[in-house]
Amino acid sequence: MSYYAGIDVGSLSSDAVIVDAAGGIKGWAVTETGAHSTNAASAALDKALERAGLRPDQVAYTVATGYGRAAVPQAGKKVTEITCHALGAYTLFPEVGTVVDIGGQDSKVIRLGENGKVVDFVMNDKCAAGTGRFLEVMAAKLGVTLDDLGRLSLGAEGEVAISSVCTVFAESEVVSLVAKNQPIPQIIKGLHRAVVNRVAAMTGTTGVREQVIMSGGVAKNAGVVKLMAERLGVEISVPDEPQIVGALGAALLAAREDAV
Repeated sequence: MSYYAGIDVGSLSSDAVIVDAAGGIKGWAVTETGAHSTNAASAALDKALERAGLRPDQVAYTVATGYGRAAVPQAGKKVTEITCHALGAYTLFPEVGTVVDIGGQDSKVIRLGENGKVVDFVMNDKCAAGTGRFLEVMAAKLGVTLDDLGRLSLGAEGEVAISSVCTVFAESEVVSLVAKNQPIPQIIKGLHRAVVNRVAAMTGTTGVREQVIMSGGVAKNAGVVKLMAERLGVEISVPDEPQIVGALGAALLAAREDAV
């Protein structure tokens, strides 16, 4: 049996998925990208192969995606993340109409039509506002971990408004709020609201078509997902591992390429 690999090299994480000819996931991995995209891609692929119990020579074809896709020598083809995220989301949730992906340093909203075809999309990759990096900086400033953000936000009894969506200005605002002894959970909820408002505004271009799926690392943050659902007025589904949606789409494209 032949196997296929998809590698998604993002700014903060590099993800790999191995599928069989039927599209079944055999193994996957999420690693830190660090300073060397090529090394990170190889590390992610090696971990995914190890989990699948496969050798590199058993991979018939590889597709790379993400901002660092050009740095993946194993890839026979490089494909945009919009295409890969759409296919990955459609495969996991066949009724998907909108994909909201919030990654480390970009965010995107993709509207899908029949059979998972991309109808429209909008992407923010010029500013850290509305991305995982924004939350990473704020978590460090508040002295909490990224994993703690969602839990603390959900437990907040109130909310402190954050007036700036710029990472630099918001950081200064957070320092000021901490100095005023504002409750940390309320500050975090306000930060989450700022991210949600920034990303939700992008849907003004694409519109929102249910079923709505959230992918990317920030989809692991239950506080952000809850606020996004409230802001859009819809239920939001999250994959079991939201960071590998793009890599899954790339792997499925690799299987298609080999079949041609």
